[in-house]
Amino acid sequence: MTKLVMSKRDLTDYLDETGQAGSTWLHGWKLGEAKAKFSRVVRLAASGQPQRVTVRGKDAVVIVAADEFERLRARARSGSLHELLSQSPLNRLELDDEGVRSPVREVEL
Repeated sequence: MTKLVMSKRDLTDYLDETGQAGSTWLHGWKLGEAKAKFSRVVRLAASGQPQRVTVRGKDAVVIVAADEFERLRARARSGSLHELLSQSPLNRLELDDEGVRSPVREVEL
């Protein structure tokens, strides 16, 4: 089994992407407990259940399956929408930056 660890920042990205939050999908472990039961922590993570490890009561890392980590890493490398559009052949189009002017109606307040 391969183990990879997700940082707190990656955890936020994961939560944003899946739309899930909190302990509904994560099992929390204190660091000492995670060390003592590391095989179980890895087995659970590999089965698709991310495992949160805390240090002094604060989230420190999340252990996820290797395939999930690679999926997240590929997403992070994909770049922004701006970068994607900048590489498009359509980025050479010249557009008028003048908007369409619509008449304004009077409104009583």
